[in-house]
Amino acid sequence: MRIAIIGCGAMGSVYAGLFAEAGHEVLAVSRDAGHVEAINRDGLRLTGASGDRAIPMRAAAAPEGEAADLVVIATKAAQAGAAARAALPLVGEDTLVLTIQNGLGAAEEVAEAVGPDRLAVGIAAAFGASLPAPGHAHHASLGAIHAGALAGLPRDALDRIVAAWDGAGFEARAAADIAAMQWEKLICNVAFSGPCAISGLTVGGVMAQEEITRVSRAAAVEAYEVARARGIALSVTDPVAHVEAFGRRVAAAKPSVLLDLEAGRRSEIGYINGAVVREAEKAGMRAPVNETITSLVVSRESGAWQTTMGRGDT
Repeated sequence: MRIAIIGCGAMGSVYAGLFAEAGHEVLAVSRDAGHVEAINRDGLRLTGASGDRAIPMRAAAAPEGEAADLVVIATKAAQAGAAARAALPLVGEDTLVLTIQNGLGAAEEVAEAVGPDRLAVGIAAAFGASLPAPGHAHHASLGAIHAGALAGLPRDALDRIVAAWDGAGFEARAAADIAAMQWEKLICNVAFSGPCAISGLTVGGVMAQEEITRVSRAAAVEAYEVARARGIALSVTDPVAHVEAFGRRVAAAKPSVLLDLEAGRRSEIGYINGAVVREAEKAGMRAPVNETITSLVVSRESGAWQTTMGRGDT
């Protein structure tokens, strides 16, 4: 297949490397000029769970070339809609699109750009990826990829997408109910994304500190209750046990929202904890825990906390 990965940060670069190694023709799109230059010069160095090697592929700062068979939107949620619009030159009549982000809301923005009938929604679990240097991606583990149709994508098209991921070494599965899987991951995300960002702690750090653990659990339970009110067919029956099992698997990790704050980037908090607030409103509910967490993270993004603390105010 001719595959374009739009958004080759840490996760996107792992996707691109494994697809290229499996024999697909890959275009890696990244706004990081140094990353693009290093890939075109030396190939993508991929280290971690599957070994250490350099994989030749083509990289570019913007979508270019012929229409792709599969376009993967691998940006952060806040950039997904814009990335899909930028990728339209690669979307031909038969092109399939997979968008893979945290939280809720990004897939609908991608669908507005490319159309819902060619779109699959992906969920990545237990990866842990980083970019140690330009042209170098590291993955801690080969996690699972679940994909499901957002709206009118035919099942045979979904199966082709899943087969491509599976053939590249991922544990790939087709999801019959993508909404339930999105919410089951979201419950874990809200438990740690905002609380870690506010506290500066890793996932394990949040779990070890009683005061912030109470906030984490309350955010998860609130999201669980909103999902049920919205009619989501969750397989999870105990949200606290669900998030604690997840947290133990990734205890050393810093969620992407905290990493974004540390790097001075806009985070995905509005698509994670903020999404629970919006979904609660649709059900005639309030989500005060997630609303408060979202407001505090947005305050940190604005730099207000750093400015105040820098003056020595009390």
